[in-house]
Amino acid sequence: MWKYLLLFLMLSCFASAQNPDSVEVHSRDSIRYTNLKARMSKTKFSRAVYRLLFRDVYNQGKVTEVKEIETNPFTPYEGMVIRKIYIRQLNILGESVYDTTRKGNQLERFLSKSVHTNTREGIIRRSFLLFSEGDDIQAHVLKDTERLLRSNRMFVDARIIVIPRKDVTWMADIMVLIQDSWSLNFSGGFSSFNKFNVGLENINVRGTTHSQRTAIRWDSKDTTKNGKFQFRAIYTIPYIGKTFITAQASFIFERELKEQSVRMFRRFITTETKYAGAVELGHYNTRQYRRVVETKDSLTLLLTDYKYYDFWIGRAFKFPFPNSKLAENSRIVTAFRHNKYNYDERPEVAPNLNKNYWNRTATLVSLGFSNRNYKRDVLIYGFGRTEDVPVGSLFALTIGRENTEFGARGYGGIQFATGKYLPHNLGYLYGLANVGSYSKNGRAQQGVINGEINYISNLIPFRYSFFRQFVNIKFAKGINRDPLDYLNISGDRGIRGINNDRLIGTKKLTIGTETVFFSDKSLLGFRIAYFVFADLGLVNGERHIWESPLYQGYGLGLRLRNENLTFNTLQLRFGYYVNIPELSSPTRFATSGNVPLRLRDFDISAPAIAPFQ
Repeated sequence: MWKYLLLFLMLSCFASAQNPDSVEVHSRDSIRYTNLKARMSKTKFSRAVYRLLFRDVYNQGKVTEVKEIETNPFTPYEGMVIRKIYIRQLNILGESVYDTTRKGNQLERFLSKSVHTNTREGIIRRSFLLFSEGDDIQAHVLKDTERLLRSNRMFVDARIIVIPRKDVTWMADIMVLIQDSWSLNFSGGFSSFNKFNVGLENINVRGTTHSQRTAIRWDSKDTTKNGKFQFRAIYTIPYIGKTFITAQASFIFERELKEQSVRMFRRFITTETKYAGAVELGHYNTRQYRRVVETKDSLTLLLTDYKYYDFWIGRAFKFPFPNSKLAENSRIVTAFRHNKYNYDERPEVAPNLNKNYWNRTATLVSLGFSNRNYKRDVLIYGFGRTEDVPVGSLFALTIGRENTEFGARGYGGIQFATGKYLPHNLGYLYGLANVGSYSKNGRAQQGVINGEINYISNLIPFRYSFFRQFVNIKFAKGINRDPLDYLNISGDRGIRGINNDRLIGTKKLTIGTETVFFSDKSLLGFRIAYFVFADLGLVNGERHIWESPLYQGYGLGLRLRNENLTFNTLQLRFGYYVNIPELSSPTRFATSGNVPLRLRDFDISAPAIAPFQ
């Protein structure tokens, strides 16, 4: 009896499907996960894994897939012809692409259907799918399509299911399961009618995938120029038709920043992408206070006003050795870039002073090698959504020439990065190195050497949930930098939780560790993660870096996030700080909204100057 009742419930979950074959595959999918639950209830560890994946109302991804990260699930269907493509959009609350039996409660269904507008099916077919009806199935294309969908903010998660036809063995249908994110975000603050701010962001305007962000701020007591009323508007079109070109227009009128810019760009979104590039036009006016790195005694008001244009185009070629193991995911990339900056307002400049503010025109070319693949994982920077971890390497050589108001100079730079899962389930390791410098008359000027190492442990089981350990090491050294051009190791650049303009120099070394416990509990649908951290930093100017005091920060806190919502992660943090100059108290308590991080990819983009950061 129970068996027939369960079968009836699973079939009823998909009664709205339009195709009989899709009903059958969804039923099989539901039975598969019901059987999985039974099998995973046999041991304490497997029960913990299942609770982590399938208990909460928002999507979790499958931890068990981590053990088979090298497997492409679409390989068995390679070469079949796609007969039909079905798009099934799940409710934004209460459902999951990995457990199709899960249904939300009445309130969740009401909010999903009455308050939110799902992404239009035609736009998904036209702008996000890398395959069409009648195409041969290519396993890597289906896998790239899943990743492409998940990489966009308007989607929580996506999954593709191949449904072989029983009547025609060489054909198959494709089911694309998509779950939207909550599209509306509100922000604001009010102290009085003389000082308040309000903002609205819609990341999926009327289901078109367009994003619109508008914010205003009013402060009647602000005496700075144009400081009383501040306004910001940014409009983004993620993909124009089938071109995968993104367009963005920004109009910002704020006290510290005024910007009018238009940008169109196309990335190397997959290894099959042959062309990428961008064109950007803009006008910037900035207002900021800076210290002179040698003295650090007084603040200097730095005003800049400049216009610019920036253009680049790149071409990817297949690896020249087709029989090599690297051939499938490797590309040789060449790129060309040209830009111009013209200042109307800036600090004092001279042949050996404030080179960043020279009027200049630059031309850069690059030649690079890129090897890219992606492995599915969960609970890294997300709280249950499927995360596509970049695995691969890149090497890029950049050379160029810059014509300035003080003469011409050359540029040369090298970039290398690699990332992989370590053997024996030891975790994920990423490394990056950059070396670059301008040169004139055979002498280096305004250069940088920097490097970074990131380590992420495997999930460590603990009772009904998991730990992860994170380690980040960053080093940077400037070459012939100007007094207003320096490094800062406070905040996200080193010692988190503080913003200090005295932790500056031209050389830095920071080490940060964080242990994160992903709780199996939730609060009103928000997943909870507890963390402890330790940050150490050295920074110096002309002296050796080891002569710097050891700046330190220690603390703990918690983060709350619901992956179905696009709100920033809510973070509560307590910190204790040692050796921080001009800090009123060694302890700090703060609440903030953090944007979820993403691991760096290995796609080569525009030829660029090695960053000094």
